[in-house]
Order: sequence, then structure tokens, then C-alpha cells
Amino acid sequence: MIVWINGAFGAGKSTTARELIELIPNSTLFDPEVVGGEVARLLPAKHLAEVADIQDLRIWRRLVVDTAAALLAEVGGVLVVPATLLRQEYRDEIFGGLAARRIPVLHVLLTPAETILRERIARREPPDGGIREGALPGGAIPDRQWAYDHIEAYRTALATWLTADAHPVDTSALSPYGAAVRIADAVRTGAAGVCEIVQTPEPTGETVAAGVLLFDEQDRVLLVDPTYKAGWEFPGGVVEPGEAPARAGVREVAEETGIRLAEVPGLLVVDWEAPAPPAYGGLRLLFDGGRLDSAEAGRVLLPGPELRGWRFVTEQEAAGLLPPVRYERLRWALRARERGAALYLEAGVPVG
Repeated sequence: MIVWINGAFGAGKSTTARELIELIPNSTLFDPEVVGGEVARLLPAKHLAEVADIQDLRIWRRLVVDTAAALLAEVGGVLVVPATLLRQEYRDEIFGGLAARRIPVLHVLLTPAETILRERIARREPPDGGIREGALPGGAIPDRQWAYDHIEAYRTALATWLTADAHPVDTSALSPYGAAVRIADAVRTGAAGVCEIVQTPEPTGETVAAGVLLFDEQDRVLLVDPTYKAGWEFPGGVVEPGEAPARAGVREVAEETGIRLAEVPGLLVVDWEAPAPPAYGGLRLLFDGGRLDSAEAGRVLLPGPELRGWRFVTEQEAAGLLPPVRYERLRWALRARERGAALYLEAGVPVG
């Protein structure tokens, strides 16, 4: 199990975590800043210069998951992780990756009043050299300034998703030890429940995935927002062994949206996705699920923790929501729908 201590920079996560491991039996501290330091040493300076924050690097997010899983396999028990996550998609990716490894995460949020937070930042002891931990080469932002600069991002996250997802602990009048006692009690009593983000196990080889395009009366296409990976997606998922791809798409549509298709959908595109380690690639199929009338569209019902939202979008709007390869797959699927003939793609590009 992992107890993830979230909160604003300067909220006292690390000091609270050090106290907490003394209160939870068989617990170990894992600070993702260690991973950040190694990533900064491994990657070329040119690559690092393209991002402002170590968390923007997918390698960091993946290594946090892999390192936490490996550390738990080695020492067992409870892993206490003090780390600020203010972008919901990064939280989704990391917690989803842990869920894929069957590791439950208790998400705890330190919530001191902003006036108290600012006072603590002002008294914060800077790391060696006065530069924030995990700073990228050339990103010499003073530690305190970094914390001040991210108060607005914390405030936004607090207003939009953090409080709905994490167990809050108001530390305005608490010492780090007092905060640790509150967290330990919440873990023991179950007040801090397991985060509901789910993810299917990562594939061990090439996969076949089936997506279904559903349209409203204005010919806008339905997209869903998964909690376990970045970017929007079409309703659909991996085809199970022995399952027909089109019927897998029908099953996934029912599971993800509550819409039950009366007919097997027609094929629009077959797209071969090349392996890109650590991903294995495979075949990606898109089917035409047809047009929903306003009553049917109004009955879209998401299953809970797996999907966060849905919307009907135009092709232009989809370009801003879908990852590039997925958007190209949609673009050619729409052309195939217009022409009435399926297309074969390789990495989103028509072939033949």
C-alpha cells in the first residue's frame, strides 16, 4: 500500500512523511525527488531545456511508478510518498500506473490556510545552494520563489479536483508530528480510503483494441476522458482473447457510456501502431456506432472512477483534445465514413 501525501509546495509534506513512518508499522519513505535528480542527470541538456518542470517529463512519471512498485516488492509494508501533484492528468497517470500493478493508494492532502502556507514558505529552509529540489539544469529558481509561484496552481487544483479526490488534513494549527498522527489515524480507521482510479494491467505483448465512434444529431463525435492516462479517447478498449473486435467495441461502449448498440458496428479504419518501448503497439480498429438521437445522447452514463467526463466534439475540437496519432486515426475514420469504405493505416497514415 502507498500513502501519498499531497499538498502545496511548502505545506510540510516531507517533514510530515518522516514523522509518519515512525507511526505506521513496517513503513518506508520514498521521495520522488530522488527520481527527479537521476532523470536530470540522465537526459541530454537539450531535452531537459524543453520543459519547465521535471514532472512534465513522461520518464519521470513512469520511473516514479516503477521505482515505487520495485521498492514495495523489495521491502513490503507501506510506502509513504511525499510529493506535490497539482495536475490532474499527472495524478491520473501515476495512480493509474500503480493501480495497474495492484498497488492501492491512499491519497492524503495537507491543507493549511493560505496565510499559514505563505508564512511557512517564508521560514522554509532552502536546500543546498538555495535552489529547489529536482530543479532542471538551467532552471535555477530559488526554492521559496518556486513555492510562491505555484500557490495559484494549488489554489486552482483545490477548487476543481483535489478536495473531491483526496482525504484533507487541515494542518494550519498542527506540527508535522500532529499532522502525522491525524494521517495515521485516518489510515487506521479507513477514513482515508483507497483512491478509486483504476487501470487494467499493462500488456505484455502486442494488443488489438477496438474503439467505436458515436455521433450526435449535429454529427459531432463522442469522446471520453479516462482517469488512467493523459488525453481524451474514443469509447472502447482492448479486445479480450477469443473476442470478436466489433463485439468488443459494443461491450466497451455499454460499459463506459451505458449505451447499448442494437447492431454490430461497421468498420471504418484498421491502424497498425508500431511498438514504441515500453509500449508494445498492435492493431487499433475504429467502428461506426452510428448517430444517437437527443434522448439517447442524454442517457450517456459514465461508470465512475475509470472515466472522468464525456463530450460531443467537432473534428476541429477533437484536434485539441486527442493525442496526435489518435487524432489522425479519427480524421481518417471520418473520411472513411464519408466515402463509405474502410481504410488501412500504419501509424495514422493511409497505406495502399
